[in-house]
Amino acid sequence: MTSFDSETVLVRTGRDPSSHGGMVNTPVFRGSTILSNSLTEWESRKLPGNPYASYGRFGTPTTRALETALAELEGGYRSIVFPSGLAACTHSLLALLQPGDHALISDSVYGPTRSFATKVLTRFGIDVEFFDPLAAGEIRRQIRPSTRVVFVESPGSTTFEVQDIPAIAEEAHKVDAFVVMDNTWATPLFFKPFEHGVDISVQAATKYIVGHSDALLGAATANERAWALLQQTAHDFGQTAGPDDLYLALRGLRSLAVRLHRHWENGVLLAESMARHPMVAQVLHPALPGDAGHALWRRDFRGASGLFGVALKPVGREALGVFFDSLELFGIGLSWGGYESLALPVDAPTRAVRPWALEGPLLRIHAGLESCNDLMRDMQSALDRMQRHL
Repeated sequence: MTSFDSETVLVRTGRDPSSHGGMVNTPVFRGSTILSNSLTEWESRKLPGNPYASYGRFGTPTTRALETALAELEGGYRSIVFPSGLAACTHSLLALLQPGDHALISDSVYGPTRSFATKVLTRFGIDVEFFDPLAAGEIRRQIRPSTRVVFVESPGSTTFEVQDIPAIAEEAHKVDAFVVMDNTWATPLFFKPFEHGVDISVQAATKYIVGHSDALLGAATANERAWALLQQTAHDFGQTAGPDDLYLALRGLRSLAVRLHRHWENGVLLAESMARHPMVAQVLHPALPGDAGHALWRRDFRGASGLFGVALKPVGREALGVFFDSLELFGIGLSWGGYESLALPVDAPTRAVRPWALEGPLLRIHAGLESCNDLMRDMQSALDRMQRHL
């Protein structure tokens, strides 16, 4: 079989026009009850891999098309979709953990994932512990015989530390633990998780895969070792995704490469511009040569997305309000990954291992697809106005 570049795979994978009257895109299949005309047909619908499942909750051809595409892009065995990125994170953890197990979670993990671990997993009798995202192979000091899962997110959520995933995975696999990774920042294009020792890769498909801020969706891709546990747990909890969101993700997927390269370019240029402003204490972007995680990013990643962090010098809320009120092209919004630019004030990160050291307000910036010259002018103007207000 011919091996194609990721950009070509994006266009070709997860669609079969000959099965749908020649239609280029897989149609939107809506339905709950799926009828069979014979016992043989009914029994065949319950076989693994049949795109026409026995019940709508178990998936449709639209579902299978997206799952097939994501598994191929990530390089995993199989994928399964969820109604949100958080659902993909939480159910991947539930699939692997039992009472008495030990879970190691990066201290820089996405806040809602952290909350689920400390409030829900602990209630189920699971021992949750956090590790320094910069620990690399030193994580062996926290690994126990009961360690079942090591959950990583690289770069870290809001603070953007790059983790040494191969080194962490090597230590985790010595005790037969699973490595679960939130790979939303890099997408399947810019980080290949299964080439670096990951067992389950999670995507908040809401972000770059959908790409247009109009759908909520999550996905988890597993290797063969983890697949049966992941699939069974998703079915046991009744997890499913809506047909229209699946269709929007498939549609967004086709332009992911083009969009993501523009996000990457705009993000780096914007980050470099902001780093030069006197109101900025530090820019947190692994693609910048001065970033602490740059060497690991160059080694393991194939690109960068448009999301990065900015720590401002200490200012009060009034000055911060002047900054946000001055922005014209950056909206304030919780999500990211769409075509529009965003700037979000972020609370000081919750840390259990390495305290957050920067004192000024923390911003999360998403560089959209607008003209980068316009984005830089808008951001510089807002920073200038905040500075004059002091």
